[in-house]
Amino acid sequence: MHIVVMGSGGVGGYFGARLAQAGEKVSFIARGRHLEAMRSKGLRVKSALGDAQLKVRVFQDPREAGAADVVMFAVKLWDTEGAAEQIRPIVQNGVVIPFQNGVESIERLGKALGRERVMGGSAYIGTRIGAPGMIEHTGTMARLRFGPVLPAQRPAAEAFLAACKKAGINAELTEDITLVNWEKFAFLIAVSGTTALSRSPLGVVRADPDLRWMFEQAMRETWTLARARGIQLPDDFVEKQLAFLDTLPAEMRASMLHDLEAGNRLEAPWLCGAVARMAAENGLQAPVNRAIYAALKPYVDGSPVKAA
Repeated sequence: MHIVVMGSGGVGGYFGARLAQAGEKVSFIARGRHLEAMRSKGLRVKSALGDAQLKVRVFQDPREAGAADVVMFAVKLWDTEGAAEQIRPIVQNGVVIPFQNGVESIERLGKALGRERVMGGSAYIGTRIGAPGMIEHTGTMARLRFGPVLPAQRPAAEAFLAACKKAGINAELTEDITLVNWEKFAFLIAVSGTTALSRSPLGVVRADPDLRWMFEQAMRETWTLARARGIQLPDDFVEKQLAFLDTLPAEMRASMLHDLEAGNRLEAPWLCGAVARMAAENGLQAPVNRAIYAALKPYVDGSPVKAA
């Protein structure tokens, strides 16, 4: 099968590299210095699960890659609609699996490309572009969960699962991808909000009583929102996720903190901001997420100081 990675940053770059390493036909879509480095030197992965240096197919225009069977859609949330238009010509007979943060990607991509073209997915990994052409993986967690939204998408989902298994990727085909996406979202809201707001890694957040309280409350507000919207997150979800928090590498940071430190745009409007927005739509209060979003809003379009 032909797999196109739309957005070759931490998530797309890492999993795309593992699939290419296993012999799958993978085309990467990138831009700027990352694109040029991948063209001239290949794609490098630094990971406790094994380093890699690969010569890769990489393009700036998705049309140059050719028709895709599966598009791994891993662009930043603010680029969703623009990137969807770019891949429209190559997914006439394929499917798109969004491996993005947030819980609105299926709907947003469905409006742009048609519901029949869009599955659902979640990625669990700590990565970033360490330098142009190089992906850095923090820790050893590297997992994909995905699934069809419509019955006709199942053959493509099963074929992609087989490719992932061949590549040694910890991958799971799930029957309820909406529930899975909300499970990840609720935890990510807490990780991204607290690490970005405190400018600190998870080890600092979980050890400080006030930051740990903020982490729990941000997650609890999202759990309450999910239940109000008919998403059946378990009663003990928050408690189990707090226990999981204590197993993660102390140095782990959310991608939003990496973006904040680099002076880049932030996904906050679709993360903590989305919780505040959706809570209001459901007649709920989400004061912790609203406060986190308010504090990050001056940096949403990038930091003028960092960018100068």
